[in-house]
Amino acid sequence: MKKALSHLRVLDMSRVLAGPFLAQNLADFGADVIKVERPHHGDETRTFPPYLKDADGASTEDSAYFMAVNRGKRSVTIDIATPRGQELVRQLAAKSDVLIENYKVGDLKRYGLDYAAIRKVNPGIVYCSITGFGQTGPYRNRPGYDYIFQAMSGLMSITGGPDHLDGGGPAKVGLAICDVITGINASFAVMTALAHRDRTGEGQHIDMSLLDTTIATISHINMNYLVGGIVPKRMGTGHPSIVPYQMFQAADGPVVVAVGNNGQFAKLCALLGMPELATDPRFLTNPLRVEHRDALVPVIAEAFARDTMDAWVERLTAAGVPCGPLYDIPQVFDDAHIRARGTRVQFEHPRGGSVSILANPARLSVTPPAYERAAPLLGEHTQEVLQEVLGMPPEALQQLAAEGVI
Repeated sequence: MKKALSHLRVLDMSRVLAGPFLAQNLADFGADVIKVERPHHGDETRTFPPYLKDADGASTEDSAYFMAVNRGKRSVTIDIATPRGQELVRQLAAKSDVLIENYKVGDLKRYGLDYAAIRKVNPGIVYCSITGFGQTGPYRNRPGYDYIFQAMSGLMSITGGPDHLDGGGPAKVGLAICDVITGINASFAVMTALAHRDRTGEGQHIDMSLLDTTIATISHINMNYLVGGIVPKRMGTGHPSIVPYQMFQAADGPVVVAVGNNGQFAKLCALLGMPELATDPRFLTNPLRVEHRDALVPVIAEAFARDTMDAWVERLTAAGVPCGPLYDIPQVFDDAHIRARGTRVQFEHPRGGSVSILANPARLSVTPPAYERAAPLLGEHTQEVLQEVLGMPPEALQQLAAEGVI
């Protein structure tokens, strides 16, 4: 199998989610990703349950969270608080194309591992720093987790139900979305910087902020405010600019309907047994439907409650009206289309046998992602990497281990 990034070596000094997600994206396409971890402790997500079970059903030390964003990597344990450990990292960086880190602003400078120091040993390196607030600005030294950036970006202000409804108010997204989208955007930034380096030989420093990324992700909602002064309101599953475009409760479960034009609206009305709605002067166009949302939505909701979720989805799909069932997680992986797309991949794990992993969503016809290495054990590849990359003899490795450097 051809691997598009097999020529790259990546030094992954990040932990938890955003940085490891970026590094795993590169590993999926063939990059040699060396994950640098603290001796004895490692990435803190190694301690996040649940854990993989072995063939006998006993719990292993392999965390599902860690496995989700660290496949394809080699783990090296180095104590960067020691001068010898710092030198080892600089030597590895000198032979790497990319360095990824998510330490607090200025932390790595104390160890001589900041961009300025690494650039001296490798001018062509692409050095990606991921922090909550970025490398500049008055908040740059603040700590922060995903939840903070969901709040400060405005994302929670537009997520959840209206205040006047039971259960209304701001809500967080059900996953660490700021971390994930930062990892995705950082992947693009790294590849852009590598394209520049390949033409010019010049490396650069990438400053990725979870707050910046989340604000950018809010995209057209933020542009509506910047251009038109429109302050969005929380609408639950509804859409501020399109009606009907929301969840409706069928007799046995929720259905999501996304009517994008007048033709689709007419088809929906016919299927609901109310064709007259399509010619009602209040609902002739989408702007009118938005204006008269409170009159239209309850009528549609009442009709949906008369039949089952599967029946509505089958009927609407056949008519060309965009729709879908609202799944829980088990239902996602039971769906025939999702199974056919290969989003769940069986993978041989050295301690858990055949386990399921999430596939990389990119489908490339010539250089597809490959899954050849499980998420590593802590320090599993320390000696292998230091011998292979730095040419260190066994006696030197023994001495480093005796000193607690590795």
